[in-house]
Amino acid sequence: MMNPYPFLETDVSSEPRSGFEFTSATDSTGLLADGAVAVPLINLRLIRVTGEDRKTFLHNLMSNDVKKLALGALQWNSLNSPKGRMIASMLLWQHHEATMLALSADVHGQVLKKLGMYVLRSKTRVDDASEELSLIGVAGSGADDVLARAGIERPDAPMSGAPALAPRTLEITSEMFIVLTPAAEASDCWQALLAGGARAAGTAAWDLMQIRAGLPRISQAVQEEFVAQMVNFELIGGVSFNKGCYPGQEIVARTQYLGKLKKRMYHVKIGDAGQARVGDDLFADDFGEQSIGKVVLAAPLPEGGWECLAVLQTASAGSGGVHFGAPDGPLVEVLALPYSLG
Repeated sequence: MMNPYPFLETDVSSEPRSGFEFTSATDSTGLLADGAVAVPLINLRLIRVTGEDRKTFLHNLMSNDVKKLALGALQWNSLNSPKGRMIASMLLWQHHEATMLALSADVHGQVLKKLGMYVLRSKTRVDDASEELSLIGVAGSGADDVLARAGIERPDAPMSGAPALAPRTLEITSEMFIVLTPAAEASDCWQALLAGGARAAGTAAWDLMQIRAGLPRISQAVQEEFVAQMVNFELIGGVSFNKGCYPGQEIVARTQYLGKLKKRMYHVKIGDAGQARVGDDLFADDFGEQSIGKVVLAAPLPEGGWECLAVLQTASAGSGGVHFGAPDGPLVEVLALPYSLG
């Protein structure tokens, strides 16, 4: 089995890809202050879906309208439980005659197995594509210039890929790109990015960029905790309310059209915490010892503390009395998101 990250000292081809750091996590996030970084995205894995029925197959299982996913476009999507709770979030795109899915490494095996169980008589095949392709994140100020100097084609706009027929580069935001390269060419690509001005960083730097972009990633620690709207998934284009049924669709639709949403995902800063982990609880003065939400994604800051995406009770978010980890834990500061919560 080929190692998709041969430029790393450790063979990560069969290891859990929960994270990776060249030095320390805080050093990695600190590098973003000086420009663009290159990150081996070993915290993500790939699934390839092929066959003439693949679009209908995925369309009937996912939260978004897969049938409308055009060549060159990216699409946020989710696989949900029958109760409407998110099992996984993922990024989709078309690659020749296949649909590619990138999702958290620690739920990849479960989702791969679940999709395989749904195939039945469908003319569809579901495969693990993780060992064939290396995923390298290029993020931060000047990321587009790094790509140009490395001779890597850049898409025309966020949420698009280039070249359209078989994307090698995915643009998530104007400062977040994923470069896909065959494992055999990964070392050359990595060196080209470093020669182009990127500095080598670990997954914490990518996570911090994702947090500041307000883009959740559902991992094992928060599986089946949230309905899509709780993590702002409809605000980033991850839900279609005009398509047919899919697992959990009734709950997701009811959440959208009936009543006010009681929980939302916020961008927060925790200034005095030893470590913030995905799945950690948050509390509020007005709820006592009852948890009001959970951390969805967390990254350490070079000056100390953590930035996170966290789901909170909307009634408590603006109170100034939200605490991390315990009812009397460190205070949590709510920061701005790049989009409106409405």
